[in-house]
Amino acid sequence: MRPRRLRSRSAGFNVVELMIVVFIVAVLAAVAGPDMARMVRTQRIKTSAFDVMASLTLARSEAIKRNLLVTITPTGGNWANGWQITDSNNNVVKDQGELSSVTVVGPAALSYASNGRLAGGAAPLFNLSASDVAAGSLRCIRVDLSGRPVAREGAC
Repeated sequence: MRPRRLRSRSAGFNVVELMIVVFIVAVLAAVAGPDMARMVRTQRIKTSAFDVMASLTLARSEAIKRNLLVTITPTGGNWANGWQITDSNNNVVKDQGELSSVTVVGPAALSYASNGRLAGGAAPLFNLSASDVAAGSLRCIRVDLSGRPVAREGAC
């Protein structure tokens, strides 16, 4: 006759094992939390820079397509409050909403001529920043006189 094997009584975790797992998760959360907040702020700047670039490209292409002057003006004089793209017949092309937690410094207004070039003498700059973000994570958008917007990392 064979001897019976005894069954081990492992039906789950004991209290000590559970406390160790909770401690490890707490330490990892404490380390990752500040980096996650910084990543969210940095991503807001990147997203806002994309919105500005997309609007500049849209305004330029609409000026060419409509063969009209197309102007981008900030809402209330502040780019962070949003902006509106209109043509010279006062048709609204796009309304951009407010950008949250991002500071945008740019020109008073920006106009594209019917050939897609800027309708002004100076090449405008858009400087996007936020509080508590490293200088390397800021964004600068430069519009050359041909009307083409170019974004780069860092301040203007």
